[in-house]
Amino acid sequence: MDKIINYKILDCTLRDGGYYTNWDFNRDLVNTYLNSFNDLPVDYLEIGYRNNPMKEYLGEYFYCPEYVLREARQLSTKKLVIILDEKNVRPEHVEQLLKPCVGLIDMVRIALDPEQFSRALKLAEEIKKMGFEVGFNTMYMSKWKQNTAFLNELKYVDAVADYFYMVDSYGGVYPQDVIDTIQMVKERTSVKLGFHGHNNMELALINSLTAAEHGAEIIDATVTGMGRGAGNLKTELLLTALNARMGLKLNFNALSKTVDGFEKLKQNYHWGTNLPYMVSGANSLPQKDVMEWVSTRYYSINSIIRALENQKAGIIDNERLAEFRPNKKSKKGLIIGGGPTARYHQRAISEFIKAQNDLVIIHASSKNAALYKDINFDQYFSLVGNEGYRLEQVFEDIKNFKGNCVLPPYPRKMGTYIPAAIGGKSYELPSDLFTDKFGDSHTAIALQTALCLGVEELAVIGYDGYQEGSITQKEQSLIYENEYLFKKFVDSCSCSLYSLTPTNYKSLNVNSVYSIIYG
Repeated sequence: MDKIINYKILDCTLRDGGYYTNWDFNRDLVNTYLNSFNDLPVDYLEIGYRNNPMKEYLGEYFYCPEYVLREARQLSTKKLVIILDEKNVRPEHVEQLLKPCVGLIDMVRIALDPEQFSRALKLAEEIKKMGFEVGFNTMYMSKWKQNTAFLNELKYVDAVADYFYMVDSYGGVYPQDVIDTIQMVKERTSVKLGFHGHNNMELALINSLTAAEHGAEIIDATVTGMGRGAGNLKTELLLTALNARMGLKLNFNALSKTVDGFEKLKQNYHWGTNLPYMVSGANSLPQKDVMEWVSTRYYSINSIIRALENQKAGIIDNERLAEFRPNKKSKKGLIIGGGPTARYHQRAISEFIKAQNDLVIIHASSKNAALYKDINFDQYFSLVGNEGYRLEQVFEDIKNFKGNCVLPPYPRKMGTYIPAAIGGKSYELPSDLFTDKFGDSHTAIALQTALCLGVEELAVIGYDGYQEGSITQKEQSLIYENEYLFKKFVDSCSCSLYSLTPTNYKSLNVNSVYSIIYG
């Protein structure tokens, strides 16, 4: 295939995209990917990590077993790449990790923090002995100027690396930053340069083209931009631009075939930039937290932006509250979730509530609060995520709000938003929660509130769960989170827990509200 560009292209979709799929990919999708790239002007395909065993579940392309390497080698005519994460790999691990790769893999890249550059040099020495090309994927390029120790060590990379990548980890550099960094690196080393651009600020394409124009000899991209956080330069965009701008020969049928498969995957995982990623990129803030907040949590945009602003300013939290230590106790409690059964069974639930002499109402979500706002029992609201804004919508006359709000313990990673009118009715939980995980979730706050109120018998409504087969990643994460919390609560607390409405949560016993009120 004729090439008229003077730099190489490396596609790292399976490796970088694994941050969304936990490094599991459908076999047909991978086969289509590998076959399609045989007809595309891309030089390297990075198929995943090689790693020492971890204690959590991480999938096929996080470990790349030998059969994966062999299948990829049989299907692909391209040079194949795997990557090692320097923080998890030491020189003594190299032979065990890479011996299965000999004859199958062409390049081994090292993902590294510049603070650990000395260790990476020793790791690269061992990799080079095994005959592989070696690439350094060096993170945080926007902060290199302040790291003189790292800059002084750059001269040693020539002896052990074939490519030295500048990684725009935060996705916030501009073309002039790329030019300046290339000049800074070239003054210290003659190794071939590469560029890996993240797309928080929609600058991955122009930054990559700028890097190539000023001496970078290899550029990273991924199909549909699939990659950690806001994602990367889109392979199809780079190839299309080069086709139009420089006449690069391009098989659009082959390109479309692999793009279509990943576009379907994108409908489930929703990678790409958005306002929080833009803010994190513009201010050189890590996107790890943003990825969690955006993809698996139900935080409002304002909450995420406030958390990022606090990070930038070095603020732990922007408000301390009085601790929630209520004097009044109630033996029975009812937690109202956001599911539709709280609305569908409202009449029966209202009858149940009327029949109680001593009951406290706890709203895990304000979604159904308007249905029960006229109840005479004390009501408490979990104020996490975007609940402060939702309360203002639910209670139009917020100045006459009669409930109390309960927030996670200080410090709260999302910061604090409390409507001004209810500031005097808002409290933070003590730090000794019943759970060691998901302590800032709606459910955890609601359950802990019940414990603080001395509840011995706790019912829930509106915790419907989701039907299997049609749920999103967010919904899957929420199911796992709630199941964990319900089980932890039952196992560690003396309070009984059951649902009055139908639920798909296996940790919840069901005691039908109709069996209680029918007489």
